[in-house]
Amino acid sequence: MTDATFSPTDAALGGGEPPFDVREWLRLETMPHFMCPGCGHGIALRTMLWAAHDCGIDKDDLAVVCGIGCSGRIGGYIDANTFHTTHGRPLAFATGLKLARPDLTVVVVTGDGDCLAIGGNHLIHACRRNLDITCLMLNNEVYGMTGGQVSPTTSAHRITSTTQAGNFEPTFDACRLAEAAGAGFVGREVTRQAPALKSLIARAIRHHGFSFVEVMSDCTEIYGRKNELGEAPEMILGQKADMRPEVYNDAPDRPFRPNALPTGVFVERGLPEYGDSVRAHVAAVRTGGTGR
Repeated sequence: MTDATFSPTDAALGGGEPPFDVREWLRLETMPHFMCPGCGHGIALRTMLWAAHDCGIDKDDLAVVCGIGCSGRIGGYIDANTFHTTHGRPLAFATGLKLARPDLTVVVVTGDGDCLAIGGNHLIHACRRNLDITCLMLNNEVYGMTGGQVSPTTSAHRITSTTQAGNFEPTFDACRLAEAAGAGFVGREVTRQAPALKSLIARAIRHHGFSFVEVMSDCTEIYGRKNELGEAPEMILGQKADMRPEVYNDAPDRPFRPNALPTGVFVERGLPEYGDSVRAHVAAVRTGGTGR
């Protein structure tokens, strides 16, 4: 790895003081990373660590829990407390970790298949409980590492290895699901807007309760090639303009509306935090109360 791979600081991009050096947060011995050229997950990794830096979190106090898939490999590159768990279960592992060690900042990094398909039930109940965890769902609309199968977020008419004639299933809106399930903080941003994504993640980390952030990423090799979406620059430039036309446009055969994909903070509400409630309940029972 050379200095050209990672710029020393992000001061020019509005980084915090002291300047952010991503190399201080990485296990450099694991480089080069496995991600494909142009994959948005690398931007997501950088912005997450940038956000942790801006929040003043010490590496020893950060725990990153990952599942299976391209997003699940991210934890191995982070020089902090990292956990690579089973498919669809990172939120379940993170729940136990946060309850046992409430002093840690716990961040879950998961993918659209890992989080919404096999892990969908865990997401619903993590939102309902409102434990102080930040969940980053990296959404590239496909099972990129395991063969390019259709996922719950694959846009209509897109080609995948399991939808050779185009996807006909309705698309899951993860942010609306998280809001309905009771998450205290819900937001979405695209990897193209790295400073905005960093600020959104930092805001989610600072929120006391369950925070869900959907990160719209891109899969250049598996998804982009099959759907003739261009190279990585074209895919990234198209994130704000033409993603999810079947949801945010009136008809699929009409021209895409500019900035069709809504981003930003959708929900930010103060709700009872699960860990606080558990500890209060245990204290009441131990003193002879009922915990009611």
